[in-house]
Amino acid sequence: MKLWLKVVVLLLAAWFAPMAAVRAEMPTYTLTFRPDGSFEPARLEVPAGRFKIVLVNQSKQAVEFESLPLRTEKVLGPGVTSFVVLSLSKPGEYPFFDDFHPQFKGTLVVVPKP
Repeated sequence: MKLWLKVVVLLLAAWFAPMAAVRAEMPTYTLTFRPDGSFEPARLEVPAGRFKIVLVNQSKQAVEFESLPLRTEKVLGPGVTSFVVLSLSKPGEYPFFDDFHPQFKGTLVVVPKP
């Protein structure tokens, strides 16, 4: 193999390796929309940084994960599982709710990284 081709291959490998490692190590949490409209857990604690929340709709109705402070919303049909990826560096409490059932509220608690 020519030297320039080896250099290109090594540079590409060096470029993509850190991205794959970051994706593989992303913390994942599950938030379930229960058939009665409530969340499980209603208070979800996560460390600051980038993370994924898997949203599971166990109900027979559409639901919407929504948070105004997080500027995030995701609609799920009955029985659907999806996810959102968030990156939060500031510890604090961030309320969320189901826009179709606003009486049910939850809190995402971001704590400092250990």
